[in-house]
Amino acid sequence: MNAHATITPDYSAIKVKQNAAWSSGDYAKVGTTLQIVGEELAEALDLRPGSGVLDVAAGNGNATLAFARRWCDVTSTDYVDTLLARSEARAVAENLPVRYQIADAEELPFADNQFDAVVSTFGVMFAPNQKQAAAELVRVCNSGGKIGLANWTPTSFIGALFKVLGAKVPPPAGVSSPALWGTRDWINETFAARARAIDVTEKNFVFRYRSPEHFVDIFRSYYGPVHKAFLALDEQGQMELERAIISLIAERNTVNDGSMRVPAAYAEIVITKA
Repeated sequence: MNAHATITPDYSAIKVKQNAAWSSGDYAKVGTTLQIVGEELAEALDLRPGSGVLDVAAGNGNATLAFARRWCDVTSTDYVDTLLARSEARAVAENLPVRYQIADAEELPFADNQFDAVVSTFGVMFAPNQKQAAAELVRVCNSGGKIGLANWTPTSFIGALFKVLGAKVPPPAGVSSPALWGTRDWINETFAARARAIDVTEKNFVFRYRSPEHFVDIFRSYYGPVHKAFLALDEQGQMELERAIISLIAERNTVNDGSMRVPAAYAEIVITKA
């Protein structure tokens, strides 16, 4: 048997487990703190009012709401119905007209060249079949349209957090790190053939919590991947994981007053389709 044989992941099975992970906890509790990223992405794309925008793996709707506030015609999609429901409640509260639809990022139920812009903030990067998801973003975007992304970088705080989780609860075999989406080389390699221009800007989102322990409590309770990782471990494993996360925070914390202020690098990406 070839020890170096390429492992072909069972993407369907992986997505079932991912769906369960993102459905667990209450991602909106964390997601709403990232709203500024959606606003900045909307400014970077600089779309005219009335532009048709598709938000892919939209979660609780940060980018969805940001583009709708700028009078874009937004369709918001995710494969987790509870997340779309939380986003829709926000849109209704602001009287923003948004269309919501369940959709898999790897099989978008839309026509070729249907949207003026296709966007995703910390969403599509978690699709297990990365090349297929990227191809779908390009397919449904108009020629001359824009693809706007916000993706955590491999060396960011969140990139490091996922390495900590992976050391305790290994990811599915054969699946590449989501943080590839936060690297300029992978973005160029994946999109250059269909792009007129690619602009990658590294930015920071700052995680602010009452204390490192407060961060662990929030993410353990509400952030699906962390929530599921703790559930997969016995009591000793949970204690070790908590200590590892606290240690990671200590390495990156920029304040020493007992609270938490940790910058997390992400790539803001604007691709103009050829």
